[in-house]
Amino acid sequence: MCKPVHHEVDFPVKPREVYDAYLDSRRHARFTGESARMSRKEGGRFRAGGTYISGYNLELVPGKRIVQAWRASEWPAGDYSVLRLELKPKGKGCRLVVDHVGIPAKFRDGVDQGWYDFYWNPMKEFFS
Repeated sequence: MCKPVHHEVDFPVKPREVYDAYLDSRRHARFTGESARMSRKEGGRFRAGGTYISGYNLELVPGKRIVQAWRASEWPAGDYSVLRLELKPKGKGCRLVVDHVGIPAKFRDGVDQGWYDFYWNPMKEFFS
């Protein structure tokens, strides 16, 4: 495996709004521009980016934390990474602290940039 992906991104909304948008299938699809079927249950399965991303929820703490076993369709069968999203109040908005570990080395840079291209930048527009 390779160096983890770490991001810290600020949003102009409360942590619960980011949490809810990420886990709501319709809102997730709206800000990413791709179909999504998200789950709000620990152990629940999800898919996003059409069929490109899939996995299951490991831990959900409403408004505070999302931890998922996460994989891309092009990864070797059975390979999962762990995505941890921590939401912290910051002024009138929030800071999202992202740690994504266990990404297969040859996909690391694409996943790193993909978070900005398909998630953080579109989410900022969605909330503006």
